[in-house]
Amino acid sequence: MLRPYLTWFAVAVLLTIGAILGMQWVRAHPEHIPRARFELAHPQGWATESKLVALARDDAACFAVFDRAGAGYLRRPAVGNGTCRASQRMILTGDRFVPTMRPANAAPGCAVTAAMALWNRDVVQPLAQRHFGQKVVALENLGSYNCRKIAGGQAQSEHSTANAIDISAFILADGTRMTLINDWAPGDRRSEFLHAVRDGSCGLFSTVLSPDYNRAHADHFHLDMAARRAGWSVCR
Repeated sequence: MLRPYLTWFAVAVLLTIGAILGMQWVRAHPEHIPRARFELAHPQGWATESKLVALARDDAACFAVFDRAGAGYLRRPAVGNGTCRASQRMILTGDRFVPTMRPANAAPGCAVTAAMALWNRDVVQPLAQRHFGQKVVALENLGSYNCRKIAGGQAQSEHSTANAIDISAFILADGTRMTLINDWAPGDRRSEFLHAVRDGSCGLFSTVLSPDYNRAHADHFHLDMAARRAGWSVCR
């Protein structure tokens, strides 16, 4: 029979080994750790969405993400005041992280742009390869900044701070153009692709609204990084 002090020593050794292994796991998986610094190169994890939401409130930390990644971008001047102040507006130069934007001057906020980089890498491009065997080379958008209320409500839209982007079409490398207004209805690979993109977006953005939500979104995906209590998200 082991003496009590030997039992406690064995327990201490096991706890120490567990702590070391835990620390190694944390270092190897920062995407799951809320306080670990966000990097564009990280895979998506349990804490990714909350980190992106936090970046929407911290201009310096957000732009530093793109600086560390060596991303070329143009930071646009802040616009608006109060609830309509947008200070994170940016335009990526090149298509390393996000396909060419059409028009190019949408300038969504930094946090939304960071989310779009992961969305492009983990959702859009893999699905384009799976359904069509080629890349998405351009995204058509309906804009980002717009000082207004949410349609039919009193709450301020995330567009009021450029913390949102509306995507209306995807252009493939061969020139194929898939639009939400024309290709959402079930029936072919285009529709399957668009629905799969919507579904794949839900764990990344705080809000994903599609043509299934209401008539106001019949022609676009609304994507934003809204901060909500308890971290809940909307995907419709």
